[in-house]
Amino acid sequence: MKLDVIYEDDDIVVVNKPAGVYVHPSPRHEKGTLSDELVRRFPQMRDVGSVERPGVVHRLDADTSGVIVFAKTRRAYLKLRQSFESHKGIRKTYLAVLHGAPKPPAGTLNTTIGRKPWDAKRMAVNVPDGKPAVTHWTVLEKRGGLAIVEFVIETGRMHQIRVHAAHLGHPVVGDPLYGDQSKDRHLPFKVQRHLLHAVQLKFDHPVTGKTMCFAARPPDDIIFA
Repeated sequence: MKLDVIYEDDDIVVVNKPAGVYVHPSPRHEKGTLSDELVRRFPQMRDVGSVERPGVVHRLDADTSGVIVFAKTRRAYLKLRQSFESHKGIRKTYLAVLHGAPKPPAGTLNTTIGRKPWDAKRMAVNVPDGKPAVTHWTVLEKRGGLAIVEFVIETGRMHQIRVHAAHLGHPVVGDPLYGDQSKDRHLPFKVQRHLLHAVQLKFDHPVTGKTMCFAARPPDDIIFA
């Protein structure tokens, strides 16, 4: 795997994750993950955080591309984990291609998100034991039956944008869990993944305290969908 490193210093490394790559090993995907490659490049990361997830302070779904930060030192790991868990000083911005455009063209969803009691693989809004989830959306462009939408999330629940987009009635194109496969099949192009990209990540540096902001250019499947 060729790493697309956006920024690095003694404590952190920021990467533009390609779609289709897992952030860390899991029972079904034990090799070829982003954390594996980072440990090979930065061996000191091996002892940062947990053995299974070295350096990992937040995650992106395998098919979500874009900006992600890893900790290279224990001090950075502890501080970043605290920041991402509390959501303080963190701003995460995404671009998604949706089936149709939400109305109004800008707004906020404030729900809870948790696992569906009858389907452990899927998340849903307003289920028992759900946790607060806040998502802001802005429609940037409409293209036929599709729309490019910017999402800014205040929380980091599993599948948050995908669940909230479906809840709005405009699921992410190519989403196998929450999408509309019938509409996907009738598109004039072949969908290879759910079309979601982490375009920008803003956070306070875990050691210097300086506010940092990093961006990753959207891939062609987002721009030219």
